[in-house]
Amino acid sequence: MSANMDAESIARLSLHDPNDFRIQHAQTLHRLELLQHWNILPGARLLELGCGQGDCTTVLASAVGEQGHVVAVDPADLDYGAPYTLAQAQGLISQGLLGGRVTWVQESPLDYLSSLASDSPPDSKAFDAAVLAHCLWYFPSPSLILDTLRALKQHSKRLLLAEWSLVATDPSAQPHVLAALAQAALECRKPTSTSNVRTVLSLKRLTELALAAGWQLETETRVQPTEDLLDGRWEVSACLSPSFEREVEEKVTEERERGVVFALRDACEASLGSVQGGLKGVRAMDVWVATFV
Repeated sequence: MSANMDAESIARLSLHDPNDFRIQHAQTLHRLELLQHWNILPGARLLELGCGQGDCTTVLASAVGEQGHVVAVDPADLDYGAPYTLAQAQGLISQGLLGGRVTWVQESPLDYLSSLASDSPPDSKAFDAAVLAHCLWYFPSPSLILDTLRALKQHSKRLLLAEWSLVATDPSAQPHVLAALAQAALECRKPTSTSNVRTVLSLKRLTELALAAGWQLETETRVQPTEDLLDGRWEVSACLSPSFEREVEEKVTEERERGVVFALRDACEASLGSVQGGLKGVRAMDVWVATFV
């Protein structure tokens, strides 16, 4: 990371609520912690899949320095996202100090990878590393994750993954685990989904997919997020909202399946009873951070 680019400086390059900067600051701090386990060197050329609004992109761009570059790919429409769209968030980053180090690509990961030359020798791959940070649950199926990881093997020297682990070291994060499972139980019964939680896989299953794609696990660990990272609270709020219950009633027609989804939701709600402060005391679950070669 550039000597003058601390967490606050990086966070201010992203579109954020000026009245609540701590939210973006916490997201940036979290991505900086992930980088501590990935050994990204100045001058690296990185491919980031599922870049979204660029929370991790700015951190990667800072890490690679002036001689490095980040190609940031996301398949979502540019008007997707709230409270800010991808177009708004990415546009602001492009105008900032790190904008020249980032190329944004609005395309599915597989389509982008298929557009790259595939006849390069193994020692001259296009990217030093491919990064997928908190985006694997957005994939519509495990098979698409597998196909993407296989395609990456042709173009990247390393694979850097970070995803929610479904492990709550802190008991206050247990509602987040249950909320994610409840949402996944609903979303997997829809033909299409725009939810944050579409395909939930444990770190064990994600590792199996990476191995099946030809990667070898080099390092892995779990990171416990700070209290300021509010993803757990957001997902629990979504799970317990009236709109979630209405969707279950509309989309899950088989009564036993509906019972499973509601049981997970109710377990999430009940788990708040053991969290000091209730919903406001919910923490985010542990994050799995891994490197494959």
